[in-house]
Amino acid sequence: MRNFAEKQFIYEINTAVWLTELSERYHQPVTLSNIPDEALDAIARPGIDYIWLMGVWQRSQYGIQIALKWKHEYQPALPDLTDNDIIGSAYAISDYRVADAFGGREALASLRGRLRQRGLKLILDFVPNHVAADHPWLETHPEYIVQGSSEDVLNRPNDFFSYKNSGDVLQVFAHGRDPYYPGWSDTAQLNIFNPALRKAVRNLLLDIASQCDGLRCDMAMLMLKEIFAHTWKGYVPAPPAKEYWMEMTKAVRQFHPDFLFMAEVYWHKEYELLLQGFDYCYDKVFYDRVIEGHVQQLRQHLVAELAYQQRLVRFLENHDEPRAYETLGVLRSYPAATLLCTLPGGTLLHDGQLTGRRVKLPVQINRAPHEREHRKLKTFYEGLLREIEHPVYHNGSFYLFHVNPAAKNNTSYQHLLAYGWYNEAEFDYRLIVVNLTDQRAQGRVDMSAWTWLEGRRWRLFNVLDNEEFSRQGGALSKDGMLVDLDPYESFIFRFELEDAPKPVHAGGYRGEVF
Repeated sequence: MRNFAEKQFIYEINTAVWLTELSERYHQPVTLSNIPDEALDAIARPGIDYIWLMGVWQRSQYGIQIALKWKHEYQPALPDLTDNDIIGSAYAISDYRVADAFGGREALASLRGRLRQRGLKLILDFVPNHVAADHPWLETHPEYIVQGSSEDVLNRPNDFFSYKNSGDVLQVFAHGRDPYYPGWSDTAQLNIFNPALRKAVRNLLLDIASQCDGLRCDMAMLMLKEIFAHTWKGYVPAPPAKEYWMEMTKAVRQFHPDFLFMAEVYWHKEYELLLQGFDYCYDKVFYDRVIEGHVQQLRQHLVAELAYQQRLVRFLENHDEPRAYETLGVLRSYPAATLLCTLPGGTLLHDGQLTGRRVKLPVQINRAPHEREHRKLKTFYEGLLREIEHPVYHNGSFYLFHVNPAAKNNTSYQHLLAYGWYNEAEFDYRLIVVNLTDQRAQGRVDMSAWTWLEGRRWRLFNVLDNEEFSRQGGALSKDGMLVDLDPYESFIFRFELEDAPKPVHAGGYRGEVF
């Protein structure tokens, strides 16, 4: 059984863009088969457990034609964009085989082995809701696709399209969609209530699972019976008895018991999907609260049971969201990073996030603009990743502290979040305090629950700036710890017995404007 207390870090890489950048850097074509060792070493950062190669599968030729029509939409991200940069959406998949341009299946297998040598596992994409609008199934298995009528093409042209097969028979299929938006014009909607389709997907997943260690499942909540039946009411039969994901996750784990399933999920459907076999679900609530700066609402979110929080994947950006550095700005990026890396649950990092990239790339292009690397942000993240390797974050217990006013009529304590990790048997403790706002904040962290601090004097070392000071454990337990944080400041205090040998500390960094 998977140990969810072991905090996992997942690093997402846009495969096409990464290979383009490596080809430019090394002045030769680079595929998954010949990535230089130093490039792999660069992504094998301390603390990273999984590499998610986003967009490895064969893309749709029809999708390229659709994407070319929207070239003007991509130019703000890449002003010198050319037609050759447009390769179609990574989520309009015409075949679940590793793209020819990336080196094919053998190249991926070779890369997976090299990642394993560096202690890294591999995650790939699975898109359960739809396939590309030119997928072979439209020809060979039209019953796998949600079908409509000629009236649907006239009345709902954004949701249905006409398709003429090789026998010159005209059929009408639905575009993939969710219930709140028009259909995706380069896709065809799979009918997950069709038993034959489910069998085909089970076989497909078994093949995919032999090539990687986990899957990020796109828009996974769309497969819930209730949602799918509502979205396609009148076009699909009555729901089968069993939920789609319960079938799929069980089938894969019969042969790959340690296989990881991660769900992209919204609409508060996380718990349902966890019950249906997912290991992790996106934590969109965390993302929204941090971006909006709602400190107390974020605290309420963190009150949830630890066993549930450990199954959530927190993120500040991914290929679907704007770049964190662009959204948060310079100063707020630092406390947000502290929260992201030190809270329970999985952590999703996006290539370019650690160096402050600002340009959100469309998933239809294979090249990124050159952006300045923000070295101080990179150093800050690297320090956090080194810190989070410590066993207390994996084998210890999590505690969410109350913060009380530092003085009468001082309400700034409401800007502070305080939580900790502890392993009493090892005398191993961390206290993390974060100010996510543009206001200076003072408060008293109520540490009465940590009774084991009493009777000892403690040296408190701030991992982020190398400062240290002493506190009496009894006073901390009785009166709380008085903290005073500047706007957007955060502390990670490591507690050490004062009479213990003083350790040599690695250098740290306090966030600042540059």
